[in-house]
Amino acid sequence: MARAKLILICQCGGEFIRKDDGTLSYTGGDAHAVDINHETLIDDLKLKLAEMCNLEYKSLCIKYFLPGNRRTLITLSSDKDLKRMYEFHGNVVTADVFVMGKAGFDAEEALNTLQRACGINLADSVTRIAASSTSAVVFHADANHSVAVNSPIAPSDVNTAVVPTASNNTPDVPSSVLAPQQAGTIISAKKGTQSASGVAHTSNTLPAFTDHADAITSKPTSSISLAADASVHSLDINDMDSTPAGVISSSPNGSISVAADASVHSLDIIDMDCTPADTVKKRRRTAAWKIGPDGPTIVSVKDDIGDKGKPTSRKKNTVDYKTAPETDNEDQQEEIVPCKDRNSIDPIQAILGPSNDVPSEELVTLWKDGITGVGQEFTSVHEFRDVLQKYAIAHRFMYRLKKNDTNRASCICIAEACSWRIQASWDSSMEKFVIKKMEKRHTCEGESWKFYHPKKNWLVSIIKDRLTDNPHLKPKEIVNSILQDFGITVNYTQVRRGIEDAKEQLMGSYKEAYNQLPWFCEKMAEANPGTNIRLFTGEDGRFQRLFECFHASIHGFQNGCRPIIFLDSMSLKSKYHETFFAATALDGDDGAFPVAFAIVDTENDDNWHWFLDQLRSAVSTTESLTIVFDREKGLEKLVTEVFENAHHGYSMHHLLRSFKKNLRPPFHGDGKGSLLSCFVAAAQSLRLDGFKYFTDQIKQVSSHAYDWVRQIEQECWTNVFFKGEHYNHITVDVAETYANWIEEMRALPIIRKIEVLSSRLMELINTRRTDSCTWSTELTPSKEEKLQEKMLEADRLKVLFSTDTLFEVHNDSINVVDLNKGECSCLDWKSTGLPCCHVIAVFNCTGRNVYDFCSRYYKVDNFRSTYSESITTVAVPFKPLDSDKIDSEAENVLPPSISRPQSHDREKQKKTKGVAKKEVFCSNCKGTGHNKATCKAGS
Repeated sequence: MARAKLILICQCGGEFIRKDDGTLSYTGGDAHAVDINHETLIDDLKLKLAEMCNLEYKSLCIKYFLPGNRRTLITLSSDKDLKRMYEFHGNVVTADVFVMGKAGFDAEEALNTLQRACGINLADSVTRIAASSTSAVVFHADANHSVAVNSPIAPSDVNTAVVPTASNNTPDVPSSVLAPQQAGTIISAKKGTQSASGVAHTSNTLPAFTDHADAITSKPTSSISLAADASVHSLDINDMDSTPAGVISSSPNGSISVAADASVHSLDIIDMDCTPADTVKKRRRTAAWKIGPDGPTIVSVKDDIGDKGKPTSRKKNTVDYKTAPETDNEDQQEEIVPCKDRNSIDPIQAILGPSNDVPSEELVTLWKDGITGVGQEFTSVHEFRDVLQKYAIAHRFMYRLKKNDTNRASCICIAEACSWRIQASWDSSMEKFVIKKMEKRHTCEGESWKFYHPKKNWLVSIIKDRLTDNPHLKPKEIVNSILQDFGITVNYTQVRRGIEDAKEQLMGSYKEAYNQLPWFCEKMAEANPGTNIRLFTGEDGRFQRLFECFHASIHGFQNGCRPIIFLDSMSLKSKYHETFFAATALDGDDGAFPVAFAIVDTENDDNWHWFLDQLRSAVSTTESLTIVFDREKGLEKLVTEVFENAHHGYSMHHLLRSFKKNLRPPFHGDGKGSLLSCFVAAAQSLRLDGFKYFTDQIKQVSSHAYDWVRQIEQECWTNVFFKGEHYNHITVDVAETYANWIEEMRALPIIRKIEVLSSRLMELINTRRTDSCTWSTELTPSKEEKLQEKMLEADRLKVLFSTDTLFEVHNDSINVVDLNKGECSCLDWKSTGLPCCHVIAVFNCTGRNVYDFCSRYYKVDNFRSTYSESITTVAVPFKPLDSDKIDSEAENVLPPSISRPQSHDREKQKKTKGVAKKEVFCSNCKGTGHNKATCKAGS
């Protein structure tokens, strides 16, 4: 049976200690238990743990170990990571997680942070209707019973008792906080005081109930129900003063209920023990009360319920509340702090706050009210300028600052003779920046708007909000969205520069990231002993080269991979146009295994030679290597110089791409579609006659394609002539994994690129190691499948004994198997490393174990050895490091000189000058000078 939940043992307050064998142990601190399932969200978990461990929400970090690996900590940072951890633990009931962060939990700050991240509008989660002022709040509670509060609703009888309420000017409670309490929450009522757990305390428990008709009833079955009664009257309990607005009733069955006036139109439901995490969990399953003929009932509320037009501002819906710590003492009251009224939110902070989750129409409406008139206060001149700028955009006019310093500001409309003006200055007695004079009326009739040009800081803030929602927006898309939302025309260059500034604010400085490289390389080397990291700069201190080869990669290549290395390069697509070099091997399942990578300022022979030198020193091996690369890179000479005894070949993926690009008509015979398959078959042929057969097939279809194939050095791409490890069964791009990662992180500064690359490598190694633990076969899955296919073919073969080690295998042809030499005349055994069907037939007759004759590279144990080591990542601080954290003697690293890739347009023009255009070919008559549509020959 599948596991329904996973119990997390959350440890915090301790520290990690690395043992002699490299494993980590956690000592000290406290432990808590939290259960999750496959639908749990990372934000919900973080909020719960922050509250439980009393940690700051923003700084909270959750880490865990993979099963069977106590060397590397994995970080949980997204919903995908959390689901992956849930799946990694299979059917295990419990899992250890480690929680770290700064001490001090702030409920309001945590909830606001979460709202900005996911766009929750808490105050609109439940429908609100004005309540009657004659309503009464009634609780039923037995003096000696503990009541479990839950969400189902049922009617209840009402026996009333009065509890005083707060004053009538108490702010309203947003309905989002009034969610039903989760099952199992215990509220105990002590006789006489009625204050245990804050259920019925007179002054501190329900200060926000004054103007609401709230009815809550709890039954012994842990349910909440409502009762509506127009005849409820105020009574006294324990000689306490009371008002008709607050009435508590108690029934013999120990239930708690609230009676409401029958004339009430709406109810707000409040959960007095609800925690911030509980509130967030209920944001998509909220409910509303509905008054019907049978009294109040609960109805479900969809996510899009309410006003179908413009949604309300997030700032106006910010909830401010605190929760009291849990206690087992009945005498200790629980204080419920009322929520802030929507209207009490500072409008200035609403205008200046993040706006990515507020619709543009509502944002402009909010800006229109930014400037109210004389006497309005601001904290500084900077705040005044920001609000004024947005006010001008909303009212569609342009102004000019006549006086502008830290103590005063004076502005007029840019249109000539317009009466609008404003003056503000610093008031030392109030310690505020105050508007002293203002003429609101414009006489220019909007003429100034024609000359409006947005300020840079406003444009960057708008672009930053757009990029937060969609990091891959193009400049043209942002230009169109600003014109549509605000009616402001901005040009492409403005937006492109604004994107650079916005990304720097979101992800850090590109320039400062280079200066952090020495510190980062040092920390990576400390966290991963045996790792080869080299950073080189020029004489002017500018970045030139960075090489990185993890110890886990070195160990995996030397102990588990075939001696083949694929070289590739690609652009990092960044501001400084760096180039990424990659060295990749193949594991026992023909998966790409990262060996080393480098980042260089530009791709040239010097940098390639340097990269190959570093690679040779990092992965030194006694076996003869096979180096595979793109033929168009022209690396033959460099590879031969650095790896003297190595064999080099051309990548089949790049050869196929070049082959398709160079195909030219006319085509005969089987047509263009057959050329690619013939080219691959020629490369993989094991006999010379097979190679000649397929190249002749190419010649029959296209003589031009045949000439292109013949010009390639045959010893660098064909099995017949190649002397190194056979590799040309790999026709896919081995470096595609790197390319995908680079595309994801193209906008990041260089130090964060390296951090992400290291994290991706760590995840790849951990994932494959975990997957291999579930394999029950002796060979890796892909090789086991091929071997099973050959075993089926071997059952139909006939074996004749020549000697004890020499055999003839008969089928449609005769093949000779020599066990002493480990060869078969079909050459498949030697080429692939797996026994062919002829050899397997001999083993079946002689009682030998076929797995004993398979290449060691394909064994599962060898595969596990490849991924037995782990990579430890280093977190990069968002802000620049403090000076005391960086060695004063460490050199400053500057970004490389920006040199855009050379444009080949002029070169192409020179090459094509005087050359005839491409000749048109007719597929109907095979003639030239016309196409099929204009062909005069019959069809």
